[in-house]
Amino acid sequence: MQLSRFTDYTLRVLFYVSTNDDRLVTLAEIASCYDISVEHLRKVVHALSKAGHLDTYRGKKGGIKLAKPPAEINIGEIVADAEGRQPLINCGQQQCRLTGFCTLQHVLGDAQKAFMQVLEQYTLADMLNNDAMRNSLIVSKAD
Repeated sequence: MQLSRFTDYTLRVLFYVSTNDDRLVTLAEIASCYDISVEHLRKVVHALSKAGHLDTYRGKKGGIKLAKPPAEINIGEIVADAEGRQPLINCGQQQCRLTGFCTLQHVLGDAQKAFMQVLEQYTLADMLNNDAMRNSLIVSKAD
């Protein structure tokens, strides 16, 4: 199983914004930090804002910040929102000679559930409980 680029960028945005929580951060600085397109980030930030995880401010002195404390942002919820909550395979979408007796969909469903249960045990605060990671993302106002 592989997470989409959108999910990857979603987590990176949250890491960056929460690490630089003493000020508003801009899309341009996040894009520069990770070498990601501003347009990709705009979609990510919009989705995070719509979900209530980020507050966004327009204008010359605008930017983004977390809408709630990192301890209240669940990683499992973030991944589920970004990836969608669809099964790994949908056997009802096409004809299959194994319909009715195949066990693959059930096994993959159990695996997906276990994967999400692990992610749901962690918050954004847990992810940032690593000094080396935090230090690599902190940008001073002079930078």
